[in-house]
Amino acid sequence: MRISEAFRLADGKPRLIVYICAGDPSPQATPDLVKRLVRAGADIVELGLPHSDPVADGPTIQAAAQRAIAAGMNTDVYFDMAAEVHRDVDLPLVFMGYYNMVYARGLGRFAQDCSRSGITGVIVPDLPPEEATPLKNACQASGVDLIFLIAPNTPPSRVEMILKETSGFAYLVARTGVTGAKKDLSTDTTRLISRVQGNVPMAVGFGISTPHQAAEVVRAGADAVIVGSACIELIAKGEIDRLERLIRDMKGAILQAQSPIAPIAK
Repeated sequence: MRISEAFRLADGKPRLIVYICAGDPSPQATPDLVKRLVRAGADIVELGLPHSDPVADGPTIQAAAQRAIAAGMNTDVYFDMAAEVHRDVDLPLVFMGYYNMVYARGLGRFAQDCSRSGITGVIVPDLPPEEATPLKNACQASGVDLIFLIAPNTPPSRVEMILKETSGFAYLVARTGVTGAKKDLSTDTTRLISRVQGNVPMAVGFGISTPHQAAEVVRAGADAVIVGSACIELIAKGEIDRLERLIRDMKGAILQAQSPIAPIAK
C-alpha cells in the first residue's frame, strides 16, 4: 500500500506511525512484532535499518541497533525480512536509515529493492533535500516516496522548499536533538505545526512517548503521530503486551483528540 492511499483511506482521521528497529531483538522476531503492532492500531510502520553510528538517534535506538546487528541484521537480511512482513500485512512500510548504507548499495538497486520488498517510503535523516536529487530520481522510478524532515529551527523559506520536495508525508521533528522519549513536548512543536502548511500530510515525531503527547500534536493540527523510542524501550524489556497496549492507547487518544476542523485535501 502506498502512503498516500493510507491517508486517503483514513478519510481525515489521524494516522499512527510506529518505528521499530528491524532485527531487534532478532530478524526472525520482527515480522510477528509488526503484525502485533498492526493489530494494536498502527497505520504505517517504519522499519529502521540498524547502523553502527546512528547520528540522529539517542541511546535507546542506538542500543537497539547494536542488538540487531549482533543478531545478524544487515541490508540483505533487511530486505528479505521486509518482504516477509509485506506478505503478511497490508499497510505502508517505510525504510529509515542513513545515506552511506543507501549509497553503498547503489541508489537504483536500493530503490528497486524497496519496491520489490513492499517498502513504499524512504526516510534518510542525514540526506538534505538539496543533495537528494539522485536518490529522489531513483525512488520516483521505482514508485517509492522520499520523505524529508522539517525541524523547529528550519527557516520558512526552507520549509517551503522541503514541502515541495517531500512525498508521502512531511516529517516534522518535534524538537531539536536526537531521538528519545520525553515527558513534555516543546512549545516549539505546536509552533512548528502551525507554520507548516502544504499539500502533503504532516507527521510529527521525535520524543512522543505517551497517548497524552500524541493527542496534543493532533489537537495542534498534525495529520499523523510517530512513536519510536517508547516502543524500542518496551521491546528491549521483552514487554510486548505492554507495547500493544501503548499503541492501542495512542491510537484511541489521537482519534479522540481529532480536530473538528476539516482537513485540507491531500
